[in-house]
Amino acid sequence: MGKNLGTILIIGGIVVGLVIVGLMAVYRSEGSLTSGAATLGIVIGFLVLVLPQLGFGAYLLLRGRQDAAVAASAGKQRQMLGMIKARGQVNIADLAIDLRTSRDEVQRMVYELVNMGLYSGYVNWSEGTLYSSEASELRTLDRCKNCSGQLELAGKGVIRCPFCGTEYFLP
Repeated sequence: MGKNLGTILIIGGIVVGLVIVGLMAVYRSEGSLTSGAATLGIVIGFLVLVLPQLGFGAYLLLRGRQDAAVAASAGKQRQMLGMIKARGQVNIADLAIDLRTSRDEVQRMVYELVNMGLYSGYVNWSEGTLYSSEASELRTLDRCKNCSGQLELAGKGVIRCPFCGTEYFLP
């Protein structure tokens, strides 16, 4: 919506600017205005009518693009969560292909979902697999499911195995 309105305002501003210049040229050629008066008319017309319209249109256009990018990212996150919940475990490379993104972007999205409290489970980055797991099972977890190593708290809602790099996410 914002992108469309911004585009319309920008086009409208250009049209208004052309009309102002055209009118001042016609009045000048008829002899109704002096060169100085026509120039002043153009400057005032642009300052009062054209520039605010172009500025607000550009703002709405940029804001609309940002909103679209946020919506696209949220859509990918929803899709990723659905795939993990439906399958129980998902290969990160498959996620990247299905979401048309990079492995690093998948990793960034996982951390964002953990920070929002929307994903709990664990991931083995070296193996390249995301696992969905019940939060109660993870809370009592003290050994890595992958290598049986002792787990450590790695941050808010994250338990990490220092031996194999598997990370477990708590809600």
